[in-house]
Amino acid sequence: MGRRASGVAVREAGEGGADAGGYAGARAGAYAEGYSGRYAGAYTGGHPGGSGGEHSGGCACGDCPHGARQGHRRAVAAFLRRRDEFAAGQGLPAAVAHSASASRQWVSEELAQSAEHVAERERAEGQAWLTGLWRRTAAVVWAAVVLLLLGQALTAVGAGWTAARSAGLAAALVMALSLTAASWFHRAKGGVLAPVIGEDNRLSTSRTVAAAWVLFVAYSVLVLAGRLAAASRQRERDALISGLDLARGAGIVSVLAVLCGIAVLVRRVVGLRVLGQRLQKVRADRPRAADLLTDDAGRGTFADIQYVVISGVALVFAAVRLARRPEQLPDLPWGLAVVVLVSAATYLAGKYAEGGRPVILSVVRAREAGDLDGPIRTGDDIEIRGAGFVPPGAQGADRLARMVVRVGTVHVHVPLVPVPGGFRNPTDALLTVPVPADVEPGRVEVQVVTAAGVETNRYAVDVTE
Repeated sequence: MGRRASGVAVREAGEGGADAGGYAGARAGAYAEGYSGRYAGAYTGGHPGGSGGEHSGGCACGDCPHGARQGHRRAVAAFLRRRDEFAAGQGLPAAVAHSASASRQWVSEELAQSAEHVAERERAEGQAWLTGLWRRTAAVVWAAVVLLLLGQALTAVGAGWTAARSAGLAAALVMALSLTAASWFHRAKGGVLAPVIGEDNRLSTSRTVAAAWVLFVAYSVLVLAGRLAAASRQRERDALISGLDLARGAGIVSVLAVLCGIAVLVRRVVGLRVLGQRLQKVRADRPRAADLLTDDAGRGTFADIQYVVISGVALVFAAVRLARRPEQLPDLPWGLAVVVLVSAATYLAGKYAEGGRPVILSVVRAREAGDLDGPIRTGDDIEIRGAGFVPPGAQGADRLARMVVRVGTVHVHVPLVPVPGGFRNPTDALLTVPVPADVEPGRVEVQVVTAAGVETNRYAVDVTE
């Protein structure tokens, strides 16, 4: 029964695999010559003369941010070039080129090895970027202080410098010093951003929004404290203390309490859903600003976007109120406070609704053009159809190569089948794997294990001899 090799443009005249010696020899030669020669220059060619001395513009080592970035770029370029060569049917050893199954396995393992090196480079770049982030965050904090000073100086023209301006600037200096110190103590974990980076190494939307409100309320209280310290008259001091009354700050206090509670609750909800295999999470290589508005796959989500936008607008309104009335907590109107609370409830509902366990809907025998219909036999390819096989954020080749299918008691790694620009197998809704010869004929169960470690339901199929 003839089969055509798909995805690597290889043809075979008859079914049957490569012999053990030819296959092993081809693999050994490829790893010893092609793999080492192809990637050694890309990974170690950054130092002048290859001696590992002074860093140059093409540095590809991992002990400096520039070298980590350059090494990652070179590794990605080498991997993409290799993948496209295999997709065009090039670079296959003669020992496996005559067998579709052997060539597919060889290509898949070659790409998996290359993708793992790319992933190592990407993790090194992410760690180097995260280590250097504390300086940038500290610079942003002090730049905000300078902008506040310039703004106060410009608005003081004609109106004169007031005690409220001095209190605002002093509060900003205290906040900046505190954030800089915290950034230094957490310099290996992202500086100021360390508390808002989630366990999956992404920026947490709920923590970021709550942290913004916490910092604003702390700044507002420091402004009042500064004015109280500078007040000389008893009546002025009483007026400042009354500015902290709950009747005036009920709106902003309610918003702060709810947003902080949601930040804690979301962490608990996500953790329980992951442990219960109802949500798939894979770790990101480094946090990005886009994480605040997107899901793990980088797609914009309505719940996150509306939460950030509405909370940001309300925060701007509260800042304007503080600037106009620096003698009291910003009295956030209840109408705006309710809008923020509705937005927070929508965000929380979105967290409950996202995700889902991967599921197998059907398993059928793969049929290519020219094949005869028949039952599933050992050595045949099967198509596993379902949903959720590729978790969000696991579209990289190194993550795809971790997918496993249990066929009876045998674990089968899902082969990577390249096409120009990507992979045809595996996909989120379809996996194609061979039935190994070790599977005993009879009724066996098929189960998929995703890159996130989540297992699907078991699906029973009949395998004949």
